[in-house]
Amino acid sequence: MYEPIRTKSVHSTMAGASDDFPHRTREEELDIQLAGHLAALLTVTDELRVVAHTADLDTAAERLAEQVTRLRGGRVPTRASAAATGREPNAAALHRRAHALAGRALVVAASRADTAVAILAAERMDAHDAAQQPRTLASH
Repeated sequence: MYEPIRTKSVHSTMAGASDDFPHRTREEELDIQLAGHLAALLTVTDELRVVAHTADLDTAAERLAEQVTRLRGGRVPTRASAAATGREPNAAALHRRAHALAGRALVVAASRADTAVAILAAERMDAHDAAQQPRTLASH
């Protein structure tokens, strides 16, 4: 009734598949994804440091750089100044972008059970959320 298949499928994902392309584990893929989110968050943090320099942003940048370096096997992330981006930084927009990136990092960190990064990402989300809230003057 049916003629047997004589050639190998190009879509084979079976255990005996060829080694013609690199294979990564789920953990390796999550590390790559998490490092990417943190590196993007680091870039936005560096841009914010130019616009509204605080000790909190300096500390956050150092901690983010440490985690990216760890996830990339010791490769230090490239750092760029906001002047190199060629656009006028807007603090509110940068805080929104940083909040979103920290949220993405938190999701991936939770998925791979990386407590240190999950805590860092949650702290950054809180900090960027607080920075976006309108400030009220305390009455005496």
